[in-house]
Amino acid sequence: MTLARKFLFALFVCALTCGAQTQSTPANWVTTWGTSQQIPEPGNALAPEDLTDATLRQVFHVSIGGSVLRVHFSNAFGTEPLHITSAHIARPVSPSSSGIDPATDHGLTFAGNPDVLVPPGAEFVTDPLAFPVAPLSDLAVSFHLAVPPARETGHPGSRATSYYVRGDFAGAPALTEPKSVEHWFTVTAIDVEAPAGAAAIVALGDSITDGHGATTNGNDRWTDVLAQRLQAARLNIGVSNQGIGGNHLLTDGLGPNALARFDRDVLAPAGVEWLIVFEGVNDLGGLARTGEVPAADHAAFVQKVIAAYQQIIARAHAHGLKVYGATITPYAGSGYYHPGPLSEADRQAVNTWIRAAGHFDAVIDFDAVVRDPQQPDRLLALYDCGDHLHPSPAGYKAMATAIPLSLFVR
Repeated sequence: MTLARKFLFALFVCALTCGAQTQSTPANWVTTWGTSQQIPEPGNALAPEDLTDATLRQVFHVSIGGSVLRVHFSNAFGTEPLHITSAHIARPVSPSSSGIDPATDHGLTFAGNPDVLVPPGAEFVTDPLAFPVAPLSDLAVSFHLAVPPARETGHPGSRATSYYVRGDFAGAPALTEPKSVEHWFTVTAIDVEAPAGAAAIVALGDSITDGHGATTNGNDRWTDVLAQRLQAARLNIGVSNQGIGGNHLLTDGLGPNALARFDRDVLAPAGVEWLIVFEGVNDLGGLARTGEVPAADHAAFVQKVIAAYQQIIARAHAHGLKVYGATITPYAGSGYYHPGPLSEADRQAVNTWIRAAGHFDAVIDFDAVVRDPQQPDRLLALYDCGDHLHPSPAGYKAMATAIPLSLFVR
């Protein structure tokens, strides 16, 4: 080989090896907070005048920490492009206050721009921002809209206070005389850049996962308590609460049915490795809510519920997720569903299938945790929020405490 050829060969090898060495390792993005989106019902939507030239400030309680973050803005149910003219993130003074710590305030950008036009049906993710996030801490995201959306995208069951005022005050230390509402709008997830090995759990469910009966701004849903336990055990695992109040497996209720929202709410969250499925009470309760139906209809309906579980398991496994089934909790005495013996038999049949080997990768037996041993078709009084359907904060804590953390150790 001539000297010239040796020189060219050396350059070629250097180009290959040096290029490989300078390629950065892809960031390990993991969801630290997430919520499912729906079309807010008229009573939970904001009036167009409230969203005209308006700033919304919303507080979110995260699970894991990180030094870099990004925020997801959703127009999933919008019919027109959504123009976010400015967006900021900061640490809030308190979950029950519109104030932020101004020293922590940062503007969010989208491909380097301070504003973004989110197409209908789409979601936009902000540019990564260096922003230290402590585990189990609160973040305040503020954004300004000049024009209200023709159809809103949001999450009515926030159990958290959000604030809104007229004008662009996304970076203001405090909002002057803001109005408040216990709903979230547009913001659907917050991710952090996490060390290798960090991952996320998605909890797919209805109002019992969403937290009906939990304390407003108290962060005492069962998913919140699970996040606390994971942190105490030094497991760097995020928790994304994808519960929607009134949600069904089979039909649209409040929000799209579980199968319809599966891709967006289960597969899309960053870093998801585990799925907890805790859904079905609204399907079972709704079958005979307005009047009893024949026993054959009950039996056929149970099979439809089981088929929905099988679809979820198959789709999750196809994407490498482990899927854990949670048993349906008691609801005898519910004034909304007033279940009879046939509905209770349906619940027992579904729970028997969930507990059986060869279906879910593991079982989380919430039914066994919260039922009254003397009346197993009812919630234990201590764990009942009062409506005989939804647990109390004590019930949510007991549910989360019963989840074996070994399920999330690889």
